[in-house]
Amino acid sequence: MPKYIVVAGGVMSGVGKGVTSASIGKILQEHGFKTTAIKIDPYINYDAGTLRPTEHGEVWVTDDGGEIDQDLGTYERFMDMDIPRKNNLTTGQIYKAVIDRERAGKYLGETVQFIPHIPEEIKNRIKDASDEYDFVIVEIGGTIGDYENIPFLFAMKSLERSVGEKNMIYILITYLPIPSHIEEMKTKPTQQAIRLLSESGIFPDFIICRAKKPLDIVRKKKIETYANIISEHVISEPDIDTVYQIPLDLEREKLGEKILRQFGMKSRKEPNWEGWKKLVEKIRAPKNTIKIAIVGKYIDIGDYALADSYVSINQSLMHAGAELNVGIDINWLDSKMFEKDKNSVSVLKKYGGIIVPGGFGSSGVEGKIMAINYARENNIPFLGLCYGLQLATIEFARNVCGIKDANTTEVNAKTGAPVIDVQVSQKDILDKGMYGGTMRLGAYAAVMKERTKILKLYEETGRLADDEKRIAELAKDKTQKFRLGILPKEHKAVLERHRHRYEVNPAYIQQLESKGMIFSGYHEREDGTKLMEYIELPNHPYFVGTQAHPEFKSRMGNPSPLFYGFVKACVK
Repeated sequence: MPKYIVVAGGVMSGVGKGVTSASIGKILQEHGFKTTAIKIDPYINYDAGTLRPTEHGEVWVTDDGGEIDQDLGTYERFMDMDIPRKNNLTTGQIYKAVIDRERAGKYLGETVQFIPHIPEEIKNRIKDASDEYDFVIVEIGGTIGDYENIPFLFAMKSLERSVGEKNMIYILITYLPIPSHIEEMKTKPTQQAIRLLSESGIFPDFIICRAKKPLDIVRKKKIETYANIISEHVISEPDIDTVYQIPLDLEREKLGEKILRQFGMKSRKEPNWEGWKKLVEKIRAPKNTIKIAIVGKYIDIGDYALADSYVSINQSLMHAGAELNVGIDINWLDSKMFEKDKNSVSVLKKYGGIIVPGGFGSSGVEGKIMAINYARENNIPFLGLCYGLQLATIEFARNVCGIKDANTTEVNAKTGAPVIDVQVSQKDILDKGMYGGTMRLGAYAAVMKERTKILKLYEETGRLADDEKRIAELAKDKTQKFRLGILPKEHKAVLERHRHRYEVNPAYIQQLESKGMIFSGYHEREDGTKLMEYIELPNHPYFVGTQAHPEFKSRMGNPSPLFYGFVKACVK
């Protein structure tokens, strides 16, 4: 039977429950245990797919096509594993499942009520995601005291009764503010969080204290007394300069050993943190530093939302930088400023590389195309992600192929040169307004062209071999086999995750290739349609685009091949 670790947050959101949960998962892996993580989001949205990035942060995409809260991405980056969509629960999913079952007559006429049906649905989903694991970390989103958390806390207490107290512990992550006018760390908000948690019959076994500074003995004693737990279970987690330091700090407090002792268990192997420490040190004190411009659109409401809007790109650059011993100085540029002043695009000359990330809609598009043109003509390393590939194709079509009105039908439905067009299968979906969960989502195989820069990167980083093993696994799964499409007998193929509706129009591929653009990889659907997955320019230091989102497969110690190649080119 798996052991459950329930992580809840007090005082306020955004204090680091996700990275702490991921760090605990990493620690347990290092102790030799098979570990997974589940994220509970109490919002009524069915998933994160229809949420804009500035509303709830980046939308994370899983291999099997889930559109998930960004915390699942944090788990994957720390634990270097693929986590399926079923590991994300929302209030919307739970109630929809119960109502659908009631409408189908599955309850055989009984009255459907909050208790027992809602908690039972929650418990069943958690158990389903727990199979074959030694430890399951369950992070409950939001904060203690939120009304929407009540069903999930109730379900956790019910799960505890069914699996037994010895198989479940609770960890409260709380924040200790230091008001500037008195410069004293305050424990009262933490005490309130403990009291609110106790109203659900839950008493924390561990309290992890987030603060600007380390927890002192006086504050630790106060919390120990109020929570009625031993002092060594009150863990200090002060602010640090990189989140990847957190597992090391928690291990310094012997959190892994303490959790195992609480469960009456012992470590299966001696943890080895040497490789992780070296990567952290390279992030903290790199040999060189490069300046990267990310030209995007989700910038209008300030830097606080911006970090969450593109968090996976930020982390992917960090992973590649750590591997190459290079610091990454990211500057976020609003593409609309180039549209207002065409001369302002020359600001890009001071950067070592330019990234155009994914996005939707027409806002700032021409500014992004100007940035891509500047990167191509001035030999500045460029990486286009999803929409970035599409706009790079449009720029090349306009300025190299002479197709002056080249555009995407997402921006101009009546364009005479739809170089980028909506997939035929998506047109009916859009006409019916069925936006949730209907894009090309999740991992898809791309057959790679020999002797291309991109294939070489997948081979150099070892990702090609890993992906080919995963492709063999998918070939046996009838429910996911469609992700492979048609693979030639002799092929080299890779897997990356997708989230989009529009594609390169096959009618223009020959014209683009005749002027020097290389389509390095394609996905062939079961109906024979070939979808272009990668582009590159052979006589450029690094001009690469992908229809996928490789940032979703980058991990600490295992960077994305395209980001690795991009950073390497920027250093040169």
